[in-house]
Amino acid sequence: MQKVSTFILSDESSTTELLKLFVSELDELQYVETPGDYSQILDCISKEKSSLFIVDLSLNKAPKIDLINKISHYKNCKILALSDNPSVSLIVEIMRSGAKEFVPIPVIKNEFFDAIQKLLSSFEENINKNKCKIISVFSNKGGLGKTSIATNLALELAKKTKENVALIDLNFQMGDMTTFLNLQPSFNISYMLENLDKINETFLLSTLERYKRSNLYVLADPPFFKQADNIQPQQITRLFNTLKETFAYIIVDTEASFDGKNIATFDNSDMILLVTVANLPVLRNTQRCLELFGKLGYDRNKTKIILNRYIENDEIKSEDVQQVLNRNIYKKIPNNYFTMMAAINKGVPITIFDEQCDISTSYKELAQKICDNFYKQTMAQKFEYILNKE
Repeated sequence: MQKVSTFILSDESSTTELLKLFVSELDELQYVETPGDYSQILDCISKEKSSLFIVDLSLNKAPKIDLINKISHYKNCKILALSDNPSVSLIVEIMRSGAKEFVPIPVIKNEFFDAIQKLLSSFEENINKNKCKIISVFSNKGGLGKTSIATNLALELAKKTKENVALIDLNFQMGDMTTFLNLQPSFNISYMLENLDKINETFLLSTLERYKRSNLYVLADPPFFKQADNIQPQQITRLFNTLKETFAYIIVDTEASFDGKNIATFDNSDMILLVTVANLPVLRNTQRCLELFGKLGYDRNKTKIILNRYIENDEIKSEDVQQVLNRNIYKKIPNNYFTMMAAINKGVPITIFDEQCDISTSYKELAQKICDNFYKQTMAQKFEYILNKE
């Protein structure tokens, strides 16, 4: 493997010298004298075929996080962050900005080398299969807005993470995701399942319908009911395992049922967004869903309640919903019927149709919250001692 150009930015000369010493011990790395001007650092990194940026955020945190965010746009560069005052909020902010690994200061040599090896391996494989997150959007009653949530969430995740996101329509009977996005895809999920053995990254990115010039790729439902009948639950699992190799997030718009294909989807999901609204019949159905998820053995934290079309001064308050379901509401999506319908009728996601409206803001916040949720899970595994301090 060609040596990776390594840039080090720290306000402490002792930290810089120690890191340069560690870098010199690794055959894969080549230290490059790092300019003090941030714009010059960006220019240098943009010219490298592969590079590593090691940045100490102990001092001057804000401008360095801004720099991390800018560097993250260069896929040829991996970012390792350090700090002498680590906290959950700081680590989440750093990872959200684009850093892939974090090491606390004082730097322990073995921890530093472990982080470097993980970053080096990521040059050789696009997305680590274990890093892909599958999120199912579900309600066991139609018409609650789960397709809008799945569509807008997927687009916002693609924007925020700058990673490839797959949006899959598993609503085989009444799927209308392509209508929401005004797409006419050449291929659908039936074709994909028939060709699983041929699939690689090039096949996926050329076969799934790319939404405009974003990192969002759409896999549509089958055009004929009979095709859906032939799809087996084990094929759904194989499809997910294949997609994990290429996509950072997989968002699934599910059917309003508990058939085998849906349960296979839930089993493979890292998170289930259970959509409900503030009326008693729907809340009773939501209770039944939660009970069934419990019987299926799912961890309580796997299911998140999304309260859609919420009106603040409505008769049933969000506190009432939480009491009925005995669950916290993960996110409230406000009711903005006319704006939403205008966007749907034009085949444009609401976050593009009216970026400033309250419902667009809620979708952006939902995407950010989900990103943070998974970052915290990852950090919890790596830095339990930090979490225990807070």
